[in-house]
Amino acid sequence: MSRLKRGKRSSRNGQTKLRRKQKQRASQQRRMKRAGRSRSSTSSVRYAAKKSSKRSLLSTAGTYNSSHKRKDHQRTPVVSVIIPVLNERKTIHRVVQEARRIHPYTEVIVVSNGTTDGSDRLAERAGANVLRYKQALGHDVGRKVGAEVARGSVLLFIDGDMVLAAKQLRPFVQAIQNGTDVALNQYSGPQQKRDVHPVVLAKYALNALLQHSELRGMSMTAVPHALSRSALHTIGVEHLATPPVAHAIALQKGLKVKACTYIPVGKLNTRRARSTAADPLKLVVNNDHMQAVRWLLENTDHRGGLTDLNRQRQQVR
Repeated sequence: MSRLKRGKRSSRNGQTKLRRKQKQRASQQRRMKRAGRSRSSTSSVRYAAKKSSKRSLLSTAGTYNSSHKRKDHQRTPVVSVIIPVLNERKTIHRVVQEARRIHPYTEVIVVSNGTTDGSDRLAERAGANVLRYKQALGHDVGRKVGAEVARGSVLLFIDGDMVLAAKQLRPFVQAIQNGTDVALNQYSGPQQKRDVHPVVLAKYALNALLQHSELRGMSMTAVPHALSRSALHTIGVEHLATPPVAHAIALQKGLKVKACTYIPVGKLNTRRARSTAADPLKLVVNNDHMQAVRWLLENTDHRGGLTDLNRQRQQVR
């Protein structure tokens, strides 16, 4: 009997030990699960914090870059390059690219008037601000329209059919920045001929009448030329539509009008140079010069401000 009792007791003790071990294992598993959850939550919090931090950095960087770009874009330009365009698909992209290289802060304004060949879209892709008009305004009116929206302190006027390098155009901008009001192309047109073109004669005659024969055939009729912002106000933006009138106002009002650099536009503009038909612009340009003479007489006297020298008109009966 004693052996049987001892066997029962040992069996009970073994069961008790087994239960204890099971409880210990269960408690260990629970602790491990809790610890795992804690580590998981901690790591997820850390990961979320890192992710949030990255997002905030990225959003901050994006905001900074975009605002920086907007500031550059919204910064008032120093130079406004104004280009009237009528079907200049072959050249306009390069013209705009060179214009943008003139100064670090340059706006390029393309006045697309009557364009049907996609020149306006090419100019826009090249970085120009394009003003679109369905009807042909004419290059002179286009320059006036572009000047009305220009924001630069220097206004440079060029054409869309002549590709001029930025280094050729910078002297016009530098002349204005150095105190010149109107910087002209030194091009006077061909005059060493038996039959000089009427437009060239008109330019020479107008400069002589304005008592500035030293300018020869230089005029605001020819591009490139540049104006200061103050000169634009003095001349009046509306007069840019008639370049000889603007030229006469600038000289008559005492603005500093100077020859800048020589650009042989007659040779560069092959389309006009090769034309053998009657020039439709000849009548228009001559009429513009007559309007300049009229403005001069209306704003001075019947002799355009010139003296009568030694004439004794009172002796004439």
